[in-house]
Amino acid sequence: MINSVVLVGRLTKDPEMRYTQTGKAVTRFRLAVDRPFGRDESGNRPTDFIDIVAWEKTGELCGQYLGKGAPVGVQGRIQTRSYTTQDGQQRQAFEVVADRVSFLESRAERERREASRGYAPPPAPAAAPSDAPTDDEPPEPLDAEDPFGDQ
Repeated sequence: MINSVVLVGRLTKDPEMRYTQTGKAVTRFRLAVDRPFGRDESGNRPTDFIDIVAWEKTGELCGQYLGKGAPVGVQGRIQTRSYTTQDGQQRQAFEVVADRVSFLESRAERERREASRGYAPPPAPAAAPSDAPTDDEPPEPLDAEDPFGDQ
């Protein structure tokens, strides 16, 4: 069976990163993806809003470096889950579990986008371990590619 999804879109809001009780990072965000066909009366393409879940290191990098409006590529699989609402109704959720997330903007573009939103980056820590990346170095990429697209 094949369960494979490839999407390119923009985050609708800042991602939400949490940690499970066992310490695994999980980050959720919604991706706005334009349909490649059709236009409404204003000339705009219809847009789908798709929930994405990224786990562990992928989730940590998404939580740290992505924000509202960031363009990303996502490769993953569709997953369904059932849950009960507070009023006792059964619901089913469809989401994409990200195996790989590609950041589609450079660091400079990300900083410009954040500045236009009035976002100020957090202050640098007082002392970083010697093996920690500096502000001039991107974190280790998810794979051999540069997650910021700078290279």
